[in-house]
Amino acid sequence: MSDTASRPVLYVIVCAAGPATHVDRLVTQAQVRGWEVCVIPSPNAVDFINVAALQKMTGHPVRSRYRKPGESGSLPKAQAVIVAPATYNTLNKWAHGIADNYPLGLLAELVPLGIPTVVLPFINSALAANPALSRSISELRAMGVRVLYGPGEFEPHAPGTGGSRLDAFPWGLALDAAEDARRGASPTQG
Repeated sequence: MSDTASRPVLYVIVCAAGPATHVDRLVTQAQVRGWEVCVIPSPNAVDFINVAALQKMTGHPVRSRYRKPGESGSLPKAQAVIVAPATYNTLNKWAHGIADNYPLGLLAELVPLGIPTVVLPFINSALAANPALSRSISELRAMGVRVLYGPGEFEPHAPGTGGSRLDAFPWGLALDAAEDARRGASPTQG
């Protein structure tokens, strides 16, 4: 990767859901569009991804936990964040200020700093019917987070059918929204 200092940095926060196994698709799309990418999985998502391959692709450590004192591996500062696939658990914890892991701690800090943040959920219709989710999505949108949820964006699937939707997960939709937000489009729309 040449001249990474002049490229904008995109943090990709990955949660433990089926599409996480294909997060390399988002990394590739973002790199083609000129982004420097850092992948930050939730602790449970580490088992869904190929850490070594993603580190090689990005040239950055794949960090799922805070660094220990004296440990190297700082990430460059983000110009945008994509949380995908975002799980029911992560959406609800984040909306309620719970920062009990490294990715949630980053989100708790980056959103108030004005870093454009886009969320692409992956949840089933049973979880989506829980009123806690709609409240959390409303809260995240009120914070300025662009949540891609609803008609024309992500629509929940029936329980037990998520595996059939992995290949169609719209990574590019999240990347488009992050680029729009970074250019100054309102991240609070939708």
